[in-house]
Amino acid sequence: MSGKDKVFEQPLKAHDFKFGANVVSVFDDMVTRSVPFYLEMQRMITEIVQDFAVEGTNVYDLGCSTGTTLNNLDKVLPDGITFVGIDDSSEMLEKCDVNFKEQGMTREYKLEWQDMNQSVKIENASVVVLCLTLQFIRPLYRERLLKEIYDSMNPNSCLILVEKVLGEDSLFNRQFIKHYYDFKRRNSYNEMEISQKREALENVLIPYKLNENIELLKKTGFQYVETFFKWYNFCGMVAVK
Repeated sequence: MSGKDKVFEQPLKAHDFKFGANVVSVFDDMVTRSVPFYLEMQRMITEIVQDFAVEGTNVYDLGCSTGTTLNNLDKVLPDGITFVGIDDSSEMLEKCDVNFKEQGMTREYKLEWQDMNQSVKIENASVVVLCLTLQFIRPLYRERLLKEIYDSMNPNSCLILVEKVLGEDSLFNRQFIKHYYDFKRRNSYNEMEISQKREALENVLIPYKLNENIELLKKTGFQYVETFFKWYNFCGMVAVK
């Protein structure tokens, strides 16, 4: 069970955000209190994956963190579907494996360390999930990463992309950010926590606009792209090959 997120509660020296042991131990609380409608998005992801997952194929979660998405999917998908969780944090993968065992997952699954800024290895995929992951990939490498994923996916498979996004116009962007910080205050984050986390993420979480993400998916080759979730500066998209 995740502890309460207090990572930025005390004054810290300036540093870039990392998914190290201190974040892993509180990640589930952090993401639930920091991402609007996170649990509802997870529920929607589960529904969409059921529409596309095929027995005898693999379902990938790129940036699987503590395994929440795959644990939810384990309850609804046939055992003949293999799960593959990929992350560039060894601490996250260890926690994910513990969570799978605690949940009693009996299907075949693999947990792999991969640096998706370099490359990603995918095979026989009917579904690929990128939930709050692409935003941490350096912009220079995003198009190449999506092309690698697309080329390795089966026909008629789907990619689910959830991202923090910028407003299409700077006016709305400022308003959306203001409303987002109000959301965090309602979830008991104080001004120091909000400020220090914003500074820590500044160089590592680079959001695109919603339309930039959609154009990137279409440019990659996906035949159909649809938005299934939107809350100010957070968005969920589904793309079909």
